[in-house]
Amino acid sequence: MASESNSYEHLLPPHFSSLVTAWLKEDTPSFDYGGFVVGEKQERAVLLGKAPGVVAGKPFFDEVFKQLGCRVEWLVAEGTEFQPIKEVAYVYGPARQLLMGERVALNMLARCSGIATRARRLAKLKEAHGYTGLVAGTRKTTPGFRLVEKYAMVVGGIDTHRMDLSSCIMLKDNHIWSQGSITSAVQKARSVGGFSVKIEVECQSEAEADEAIAAGADVVMLDNFDAAGMKTAAASLKDRWAQRGYKHVLVEASGGITEESIVDYFSSHIDIISLGSVTQGVPHVDFSLKVQRSQ
Repeated sequence: MASESNSYEHLLPPHFSSLVTAWLKEDTPSFDYGGFVVGEKQERAVLLGKAPGVVAGKPFFDEVFKQLGCRVEWLVAEGTEFQPIKEVAYVYGPARQLLMGERVALNMLARCSGIATRARRLAKLKEAHGYTGLVAGTRKTTPGFRLVEKYAMVVGGIDTHRMDLSSCIMLKDNHIWSQGSITSAVQKARSVGGFSVKIEVECQSEAEADEAIAAGADVVMLDNFDAAGMKTAAASLKDRWAQRGYKHVLVEASGGITEESIVDYFSSHIDIISLGSVTQGVPHVDFSLKVQRSQ
C-alpha cells in the first residue's frame, strides 16, 4: 500500500501546471463578476473534508492557488485517510482570488480523492487476502484529466496500468482483425515496438492465449471470463508454458471486475487484475472551502 510520507508530486512532469492554467481559463474566460463584489481583502479559507476518504491531488490544488497568488497550508499529508468533518488545509490570499480558485480546486480534489479512496480500498482487499499480484486501473480515463486520475491511483496504492498508447502495445480484437491473426498482429507490433515496449494481447480463450504467447506476447489478458473460469484458464496456461520454459509470461484478468467481485479473482496464477471501475462511476469525496469571517 502507498506510504503517506511519499512525495508523489515528484512524479509529475513540469507541464502539469499548463493543465491548471487551462482549467482556470475555462472557468473565468472573461469578467470575474463575483470577484468584483468581494474585492482584494486578504482572507483565510479553510478546506473541509465532509465525507470519509483519502486526500489526493495536493500538487494540483496547490498549483491552482499558486497561479492566483494564494498560499496553501496543508494540515494532512497526501494519501491520508480521514473522517468528516476534517480541517484539511488553510488557503490564504485575496478574497476574489480565493473564490476564483475555489470551484476549480474542489472539483479536481473531489474526483482525485474519490479515485484514490476506491484504490485504497482495493489495495486493502489485496493485502487482507494475501494476493501477491497487481491490482491495476485502466486507460478508461477522462480526456484531459488522465494525469490527475492516474496520479490518484498511485496515491491510493494500486498500479496505473499503461499510461497511454505509447507506453505499452495492447492488441485488442480490432487490431487482430485487421491483420487476420494474433500471430501477425504481434509480429507487426514487435517490428516497431522493439525490445523495450511490452506487447499485451486481449484473449477470449485459452487457445488465443496460447497463440499470443507463442507469437511472443509479454502479457495475455483473459477478458470477460467468470472468476472460476479465469482461475482455471490462468493455472492451465501457467503450467503448460512453464513446462516449455516460458516462465515470465504475465496473465491479466480483466472485464467486468468490480470492487465487490475482485476477491473472487485472487489467484497465484493471475499476475494482474485490472478494473475500469477505478475511474468509471467512482463516487467523489465531498470537500468545501469556507472563507473564515474576520473577527
